[in-house]
Amino acid sequence: MMSRFFFGLGLLSATALVHPAFASDARTLQIVVSTDRQSLAVYDGSEVVATSKVSTGKQGHSTPLGIFSILEKQRYHESNIYSDSPMPFMQRLTWSGIALHESGYVPNHPASHGCVRMPKAFAEMLFKMTDRGVHVVISDRPLVPQPVESTALFQPQPAPTTGPLFAGLELRPTTSSFLPQPEPVQVATNDAASLPMPPVAPEIAAADEAPLRILITRRELRDNVRDLQDILNGLGYETGTPDGLLGPATVQAIDDFKKAHNVVTSGGLVSPALMKAVYTIAGKGEPPNGEVMVRQDFKPLFQAPAIIADPQEALGTHFFTAHNVDKLSGKAEWYGITLEDDLSKDARKRLGITSEARSQSLSAAESALDRITIPDDARRHIEDLLSSGSSLTITDAGVSSETGNGTDFITITKRGGLGGKG
Repeated sequence: MMSRFFFGLGLLSATALVHPAFASDARTLQIVVSTDRQSLAVYDGSEVVATSKVSTGKQGHSTPLGIFSILEKQRYHESNIYSDSPMPFMQRLTWSGIALHESGYVPNHPASHGCVRMPKAFAEMLFKMTDRGVHVVISDRPLVPQPVESTALFQPQPAPTTGPLFAGLELRPTTSSFLPQPEPVQVATNDAASLPMPPVAPEIAAADEAPLRILITRRELRDNVRDLQDILNGLGYETGTPDGLLGPATVQAIDDFKKAHNVVTSGGLVSPALMKAVYTIAGKGEPPNGEVMVRQDFKPLFQAPAIIADPQEALGTHFFTAHNVDKLSGKAEWYGITLEDDLSKDARKRLGITSEARSQSLSAAESALDRITIPDDARRHIEDLLSSGSSLTITDAGVSSETGNGTDFITITKRGGLGGKG
């Protein structure tokens, strides 16, 4: 396992460098933008296949940092907010208005209203290279994907040939299905109201070659409440249909349970002590404090609990992509990047994080992988469907509000100003 995924690129040429063997349908394509260097690099694994200068968001409109993917591509766009400003070769990263696009003004310093501007020739070339779903990592420093070897990373298994695809695994909507969806503000297009936005539903997609998007993060309150409701119902304390909401029936059921079992808790209605007591009395073992969520083709696939060891320690934010997935040999190559995140003091308190030492160490990614345990059936289902281009994000930051209908998982490590003209 390599130690840490921060590596400088040296000086990137303002003229694109393109690898002659690069295929337009390569699923391993990954784009990395450095706001510090005002540079963009395209990778196939750890190999640079193209580079360019860029201009990102200026002060007051800074480009958000994090992990994105291309949601939409159009050769020509006009902003409906900023006087129909042209935005050719637009590749959308968020429905709230951040995109890669061509600009006639790319001064190699921050100059946009949040988007990533590229010179004309490079923007056109990159547009031809990419497909929807290609990942874009935006950081305040140059990052280079590096090979990662860890037994904790998923490895492919032969696709199932008989029986139900996900027998035995409790499936439920992903957390993102409960998030309020942002209005499709069109800073990069003027016709988003007509764009198809697939509904989020906990349906099981058929196994195909679409790469998986896997997110492992800390549990949100709604996940805990939903499971709490289900267990309390099983113990005879009626909460109604498990929906993750702390309605009157659920509050009464919690109160009745605590009185019946002489449970005293502090730290909120749904505290770790309450969760532990309910799981123990129900014979359910240790309550999960993490969640693994899986998407495919911009839609939720399934969600399962996870255990994060030493939860008081921050995980950090780490992004891994699978390459050369070979189901016959049962092997895949993984490449990783570690991003610096910007958890607020309030967020750390809410998540129970008291130390960030391990997330900032030289072995931060290795440590994060080793601390996470997911159910065997969830791992098996992921490995059954694993294909080249699949990705795994580990983060303390949870599910971003940018994640929703028609997106992969979007992870924001540091927010910028409002998106806009580009």
